[in-house]
Amino acid sequence: MTLGNFNRITQDPYVMGGKPCIRGMRLTVGRILSQIGAGETIEELLIDYPYLEREDVLQSLQYAAWLAQGREVALA
Repeated sequence: MTLGNFNRITQDPYVMGGKPCIRGMRLTVGRILSQIGAGETIEELLIDYPYLEREDVLQSLQYAAWLAQGREVALA
């Protein structure tokens, strides 16, 4: 898998400081992931952000998994 596989994840130095965002909007992948990590469901995210689509959230999770596979870091 490559960055090109993520058609809903965009990076623009003029939008949110170049952080990965959802379809060029001012909603970062990190924001989505932190809300999922805090226990919010996909359905709740879709209510909170009516312009967000289920595939946006799923691709954010896939993107995070892809990044996590990039290298191993000792936690202890």
